[in-house]
Amino acid sequence: MHEFPTDTADSSIDERTALQTEAASRLANRLTWFLTALVVLLLVRFFVPYFAEHIQYSITKGRQRAELEAAKEGLQQLPLGELSTAYQLVSKRVAPSVVHINVASSIVRGGSAEFDRRFQQAHPEARGQGSGVIVDSAGYIVTNNHVIADATAIQVTLSSGRTVLGTVVGIDALTDLAVLKIEAADLEAAEWGDSDRLDAGALVWAVGSPFGLQHSITFGILSAKNRTTGTAWQDFLQTDAAVNPGNSGGPLVDAQGRIIGINTAIVGESYQGISFAIPSSVAKQVYENLRTLGHVERGWLGAQLGSVNDEAARELGLPVDRGAYVAAVVTMDPRKPSPAQRAGLQAGDIVIKWAEQQINDGDTLTRLVAGAKVGSDIEMTVVRDGREIVLTVNIAARPLQID
Repeated sequence: MHEFPTDTADSSIDERTALQTEAASRLANRLTWFLTALVVLLLVRFFVPYFAEHIQYSITKGRQRAELEAAKEGLQQLPLGELSTAYQLVSKRVAPSVVHINVASSIVRGGSAEFDRRFQQAHPEARGQGSGVIVDSAGYIVTNNHVIADATAIQVTLSSGRTVLGTVVGIDALTDLAVLKIEAADLEAAEWGDSDRLDAGALVWAVGSPFGLQHSITFGILSAKNRTTGTAWQDFLQTDAAVNPGNSGGPLVDAQGRIIGINTAIVGESYQGISFAIPSSVAKQVYENLRTLGHVERGWLGAQLGSVNDEAARELGLPVDRGAYVAAVVTMDPRKPSPAQRAGLQAGDIVIKWAEQQINDGDTLTRLVAGAKVGSDIEMTVVRDGREIVLTVNIAARPLQID
C-alpha cells in the first residue's frame, strides 16, 4: 500500500488558514477605515462649522480691533475736534440774540357768532408761538408776520430767561416779516450776513424754539437759492437744516454766526428734509424800512408783466424765448406819468436785462423792481420789433393802494 506524506496535508491547511486570516485582516482594515471615515465625517459635520465660526469671529474681531486702533490714531491727527468746537462757537455766537415768542390772539377757533349770541359763549384767546432774533441792542427784533399776526399780547423770552412784553413796530405781509420792539437792557444783537454771497452747499445753522423747545440749533447746508412759492414777492433760500413749527422767525446763520436768512416755511406740517428762509438781502431791507417808515417802500415800474417761455414764444411769434413780457403799461395822469411811461416802455416789449442782470421771467423782474431804491435810475434792455433797445427808468415808490 502506497502512503502519502503527512506534511503536504498540513501545508494545505496552513495555507487556507493564512488566506482566511488575511481576508479577515482586510475586512477588519476596511471596517476600520470605514469607521474612521465615518467619524471624520461626523467631526466635519458638527465641529468644523463651530471651529470655522470661531476662526471667522477671531479674524473679524482682530480686524475691528485694528480698525479701532487706526481710528483712534487717525482721529487724534485730524482736526475734527476743531470742527466740533467751531460748530459750538457758531451756536454761542448767535444764541444770546435768539428769542422765544408767545402770542395771545383774538382769532376765534371754531364756533359761530349765532352760537355765541344764543349761549353767550366766549371763546378763549388762541395762543401761538415762534422765534425771533435781536438785530439791534436797542431792542429791535425781526420775526415772521405769521408768528405775531392778530396778536393781542406778545411775550418775548430772552436767552437769559427774562420775559418782557413786545410791541409791533411794523409788518410786511408780502414777505411775511415783522419787526418788534422790547424794552430791556444788556441785549446782544446778532450781525447781519450777506445771503447773496453764499452759494449752494454752504454750511448753515437754524436756531429757534421748535415745538417750544427753546435754544435749539440744527445744522445743514444751503440746498438752493431763489426758490419761489407762487408769489413774485417771495424769494427763498432752501436748506436741509431741520426746521419745525416754532422755528418760524428764528435766524438761519452762516459759519460766522451771521444772519443770512429768517426761517419761515416748511413743506408739510413737520420737517421733511426741506426748509425755507427769507434771505438776509430781503429781510434786512424790509427791517430797515419797517423800523424807519413803519411800512416797506417798494420800487414801482408801472407795467403789467408776464413771462416768456418756449411755448409763449412759439404761439406769439416772439423773437426770444425768455424775459418779462410787457402786457400793458399803466397810464396815469399825464402830469404824473408812471415810471414805465416816462421811460418809453411799450406794451409788447420784452425786458431781457435789468441793471446788467439777465431776466428770464416776469416774477424775477417784479422782485428786482421792488428791491430797487426809490428815485434811482436803472437801465433795462428790451426787445422791440426784433431789436434790442436800452431804456432808463426812474424808480418810483409803489402806491400803497395796490400792495
